[in-house]
Amino acid sequence: MALFKRKAPAARTRKTPPPAKSPICLALQGGGAHGAFQWGILDRLLEVDRLDIRAISASSAGAMNAVVVVSGLAKGGAEGAREALDVFWREVNRSGGRNVFGDTAIWSSALSPDWLKASPFWRGAEGFASSFSPYDLNPFNLNPLRRVLEASIDFEAVQASDIKLFVAATQVRQAKARLFQTAEITPDALLASSCLPHLFQAVTIDDEAYWDGGYLANPALWPLIQGETPDDILLLTLNPFNRAELPRCTSDIVDRLNEISFNAPLVAELRALAVVQDLIDQGQLILGPDNRYRQTRIHAIEADGHLDDLSLRSKSDTAWSFLTGLKERGRAAADEWLAACLTDVGERASVDLQSRFI
Repeated sequence: MALFKRKAPAARTRKTPPPAKSPICLALQGGGAHGAFQWGILDRLLEVDRLDIRAISASSAGAMNAVVVVSGLAKGGAEGAREALDVFWREVNRSGGRNVFGDTAIWSSALSPDWLKASPFWRGAEGFASSFSPYDLNPFNLNPLRRVLEASIDFEAVQASDIKLFVAATQVRQAKARLFQTAEITPDALLASSCLPHLFQAVTIDDEAYWDGGYLANPALWPLIQGETPDDILLLTLNPFNRAELPRCTSDIVDRLNEISFNAPLVAELRALAVVQDLIDQGQLILGPDNRYRQTRIHAIEADGHLDDLSLRSKSDTAWSFLTGLKERGRAAADEWLAACLTDVGERASVDLQSRFI
């Protein structure tokens, strides 16, 4: 069962969607190489070109997709954004041998079969390797992702864009979420948003150290709800919320803990949003010009049902066949959403938060 229960379609007075683009916000979750699933979703949405993207909140790999899209839109519209995404993920593949998204394995996946990796011996070796920090193993703080970002993104075009960007990173010392906004987006901001502390040294910006934004905002919804942004938010998740099987072996337990941990900030925000929307529906929260709350319509294209078969380890897999396979999964997921929910945008929420959280 997915996180969201899709609302039953209401009677419509309009049989066909309007020709104009519908203003929308995007919220993109992080998830390493699984971000290629979002690549496919975004590619299909841009191909249809029925949504006017006015704001994007994102973390980690989702933040990279977001900034690439804004860069491409600035230079060539929807087709320019599609081309920019293709270039970015090709650069990820080309740098994959240098471990773009990190890997907790101490040997290459090509050197051993999956059954060996599930063994206590292998996990013990990984545990021993993880006892060394990135300050021990990477004293020169080399990060191949920097080259990928600089090769595929026009940061000047991004900073000049009128699309509102919110890229989340975690302030290490204060345990606070920092949102880098459009004019602040740099390679360092994206590296900060995607910095897994057991793999990379903290990214320092203006004397503040940052780790992956997904620890506290994955992604942040509050800037999309309280700011001057469209009332419709389309959420693209990368971590499945539901699993049919109870994890029993060590690797499956670790994978599930990772999913739960990185979904926790989003679940907390969605629960708060569900409560606010319920109070509005009941007339207990009065909307007005001085009230920062408003009626928000949530839509979602979920990882559930599309990425359930993938393990945590595959988030560092940058093989071209794997990335393009994820892209095709994303395009298929987008097709399902376009057929079922596109006409809801601007009219009503297509998912029911209250059924999950109230």
